[in-house]
Amino acid sequence: MPYDIWLVVIPTIEIVILWFVIYRILVFFEGTRAIQVLKGITYLMIAFIVAQYLGFSTLNWLLTKFFGISIVALLIIFQEELRQGLARLGQQHLFDFSLEESEIMAVIEEITSAAYKLARQKVGCLIALERETKLQTYIDSGISVDGKVSAELLQSIFMPHSPMHDGGVITRGQRIVAAACLFPLSDNPNFNKILGTRHRAALGITEQTDALVIMVSEESGEISVASDGRFIPIVNRDRLINILKSILLVEKKRKKK
Repeated sequence: MPYDIWLVVIPTIEIVILWFVIYRILVFFEGTRAIQVLKGITYLMIAFIVAQYLGFSTLNWLLTKFFGISIVALLIIFQEELRQGLARLGQQHLFDFSLEESEIMAVIEEITSAAYKLARQKVGCLIALERETKLQTYIDSGISVDGKVSAELLQSIFMPHSPMHDGGVITRGQRIVAAACLFPLSDNPNFNKILGTRHRAALGITEQTDALVIMVSEESGEISVASDGRFIPIVNRDRLINILKSILLVEKKRKKK
């Protein structure tokens, strides 16, 4: 009888270990370009298994040689992502707990208030809200803040005399994680050449991640929201709040389902 129980316990332990290892690998690559390569390798592995099963000897030989070369190539190409992944590997939590609806609304209100106060003074700002894709690469390029999201703190960061006013702010949940962060510039050929670097940065980070960006133009004082590589025009305060609610609260409901 104890032997029969052990036959059940061993596979269970193995499944738990495999689940944990696969999960940590995904966390390791999360928020980097390497996650896309990992998806590509997964597809190739599926093709390799199918080729073996169907007896395609030529494809099997080509894929075997490709996997042997690709390991070295990936280590060279993605050495920066691997370094950053290792640096944050021990900082990840096993499970993420999302904010409650009231907490999301509080963050939206604070960011909206800050954006309109800065817009009235024609002070430029760039605020990126981290969603599912981790923005650690961009956080590391800035100055650590780790303060609760508030209109007053955001205003003080972006005031011209502040040493952190250049670059963007990144929020994670209810916290401002970092300021003076460097965002990638959009290389979209259809980008309006009249718009400046702040617009290109707002668009650029939403092209490479699922971040939601709130931007105030220093020249015109206009407020814009960038999402999925496009700008959403803002005509008034209610419009900004409704857009942020429609994206963040709908996402929360989707996660619950």
